Amino acid sequence: MPEVDLVFPRAWVEFENPADASEVMRCDLTWLTSSYTCIFGQGCAGIYADAPDVGCCTLGAHFADEGDEERVAGHVARLDGRLWQQHPGGPDAAPGAVDASVWVETDDEGARKTLVTEVDGQRACIFQNRPGSALGAGCALHALALEEGREPLETKPDVCWQLPIRRTFREVERQDGTEVTEVSIGEYDRRGWGPGGHDLDWYCSGNTEAHVAPEPVYLTHAPELTALMGPEAYAELARHCAAHVRSRSALALHPADPRP
Repeated sequence: MPEVDLVFPRAWVEFENPADASEVMRCDLTWLTSSYTCIFGQGCAGIYADAPDVGCCTLGAHFADEGDEERVAGHVARLDGRLWQQHPGGPDAAPGAVDASVWVETDDEGARKTLVTEVDGQRACIFQNRPGSALGAGCALHALALEEGREPLETKPDVCWQLPIRRTFREVERQDGTEVTEVSIGEYDRRGWGPGGHDLDWYCSGNTEAHVAPEPVYLTHAPELTALMGPEAYAELARHCAAHVRSRSALALHPADPRP
């Protein structure tokens, strides 16, 4: 099987956030120096076997908070019918504000997320253009960013641009009674999706088919990591990652990476 086991040895580094002494960054060097890359449209099988063309966009995107939704709404207003296959105004629609009722829904627990629609028998996020659209398959908000010369993290919901990087926070009380916030940066593997993650038909982060990039994650995902950590902490991370690449042992390699 091309997907590796979820449990394997990892190398981690901890360092104080240069911009905030109350934070300790805890970073997975094994993941961040791996050769993972998104292979959407280049071999991605999709998380469900019956929807291979929509990647991991099958379930829609939950918004992190109101600010996340408001930010995305501003970018939705710049989409036209060419960029967005399911634009309510049709293929000739011009950019303009689109009421949230058109593209937002609530899940069973009341959380707000992008609407899931069905096109040609495949259910996915309303912003997921299907094969045959003007620009081909892919996210309309991602296409907007590329057309405007932006990073896609500026236009897409937070969860979309962060995946498969996972940031978590933990309050830690040290033995001397001082407290610090531990910020972990690691791999968003199947377990990040909760119990249902084990039911996904295919998943990329631990799949050998997606570990084909010529450069490591900490370089290919520098914009995302900078947004998650801040520029000072990212610069420190990059220094540690570069040193790890020079000196790492075979034990610290991601098992999905190609072997020398």
